[in-house]
Amino acid sequence: MAGHVIQPMSVEEIVQQAENFEYNPLVPFRHWSRSAGTLLKEAEIYESEGNEQQAYLLLFRHARLILDKLPAHPEAHLLENESTLQQLRKDVLRNFSKLETLKPRIKKRHERYIGLLEEKAQSKAASTQSLLVSPRGSIDGANRGGHSRLSSDPALINGSEALAAGDNRDLAVQLAHREIQRRATARKATRLAGISEEHERKRRTAGLWADWEQSLYDNDQSVERERLSKQMQNLRLQANGSKADSRQDSNYPDPPESQTTRFQYPSILPSRPFSESRVEMTQPMSGASMNTSEDLHTTLISQPPPLRPPKQTVQCSGHSASNQRTHGISQLQSSPQPTVSPVSQESKPTTFTFKPSAYLENGTPLRTIFLPPELRHHFLSIALPNTRANLETCGILCGTLISNALFISKLVIPEQESTSDTCEMMNESDFFDYVDGEDLMVLGWIHTHPTQTCFMSSRDLHTHCGYQVMMPESIAIVCAPSKGDWGVFRLTDPPGMKFVLNCTQSGLFHPHAESNVYTDALRPGHVYEAKGLQFDIVDLRLSS
Repeated sequence: MAGHVIQPMSVEEIVQQAENFEYNPLVPFRHWSRSAGTLLKEAEIYESEGNEQQAYLLLFRHARLILDKLPAHPEAHLLENESTLQQLRKDVLRNFSKLETLKPRIKKRHERYIGLLEEKAQSKAASTQSLLVSPRGSIDGANRGGHSRLSSDPALINGSEALAAGDNRDLAVQLAHREIQRRATARKATRLAGISEEHERKRRTAGLWADWEQSLYDNDQSVERERLSKQMQNLRLQANGSKADSRQDSNYPDPPESQTTRFQYPSILPSRPFSESRVEMTQPMSGASMNTSEDLHTTLISQPPPLRPPKQTVQCSGHSASNQRTHGISQLQSSPQPTVSPVSQESKPTTFTFKPSAYLENGTPLRTIFLPPELRHHFLSIALPNTRANLETCGILCGTLISNALFISKLVIPEQESTSDTCEMMNESDFFDYVDGEDLMVLGWIHTHPTQTCFMSSRDLHTHCGYQVMMPESIAIVCAPSKGDWGVFRLTDPPGMKFVLNCTQSGLFHPHAESNVYTDALRPGHVYEAKGLQFDIVDLRLSS
């Protein structure tokens, strides 16, 4: 299970990467505000795992998005968005102290790395000189010693080893089970203790290393560091409502009036009860996998819904409409936790970092998404009544971030309205209330084409664009049960993302002139199926 050394970055390098993101005002304001929340969730997880440079990058990018970009968004003046933007600014102000706390630690780690490189260069020069005197000198030994020191320094590798996701799926599953259970326990303990989420955030962002700041800044005269300091001052000025020294103009045209409403969800209805079940699978469901169109045809027309799978392979617990409700959404009653395979003390999120497994067409790295192989079979089983009636069904793929990889741990079935060709989420606010309450991240969506083939329609492309704006790794799973086919897709970038964002064609379905709009994310791609990865099914629809 070999890994490689992770090179520490300087603060200036991190800031340069943080500012390297593409902002497009054609994307609805609500998508950008959700993206901002995702950035904060990711930053918190990275910091808790000891990856301070990635936490700093995400927090700086969050500040730039909120203070420099969103105020100029064409929808920012709307009343509901003004209040949202005000709250987002408060989040930035709250995180300034964290940025200032992380900065000296990142700087010190990078300086130590540079010092070690200089020591290695000096050692190599001395060994070369010795070799000139004695041809059988110990240059190889010196090099091995220098490499060993570099590889074992905690400041250099940040306490973690970079691993290839495809070669370490079993380890990934073990890490996920352990860490998801730990976070759920901690979240439950926090709620039972009566600690508010706001208070918990403040405790997490408390400065612990302020005494480092002065000693590390005494001899700091670099022009680049002065530039960074000026940038942070500009961020503060913008947060307080003042105008910064400079702003970045956008080259994008103003969006047409109908662009931001064409694919909006319907109005929010009253919240409904929901049920939850935990799925722990080692083999696909016998009756849910549809391998041929002939098998599916028989299932749809002549067979009743599939029986429940044996207890030894699936553990489910349902909750009726009598569940207690809190603030307009059902309160979860946790299902019994499954037995988790023992994981060695060294196998924890701070020990390993999963390397990116693929890249966007523009070179941006994509983190690995680990997908439970059995998830689509269970989804098809849930969707079967709609499939028989020639109605689409959709679900949302939710999960979390662990060791620089994304794990799908929940399949959420939202309230929805379906036709033979479309499926629209209802009560979007209730869905995001649930997601936020469970500290989940939206990683993509899954839906059926009851009678059509497996492909991304123009409607699907516009829908998925909103997901991929919030997270570049977001995926769309399309199931074509009548054809026994399925696929995992993402938009190309470029040209797919820009093309769909700038598409102004009217009509529910329309042709796109660009042929390379989307691509497979599984074969090959950044999605890996991880056998044994547990997941929950949460149904937010009205109980029948």
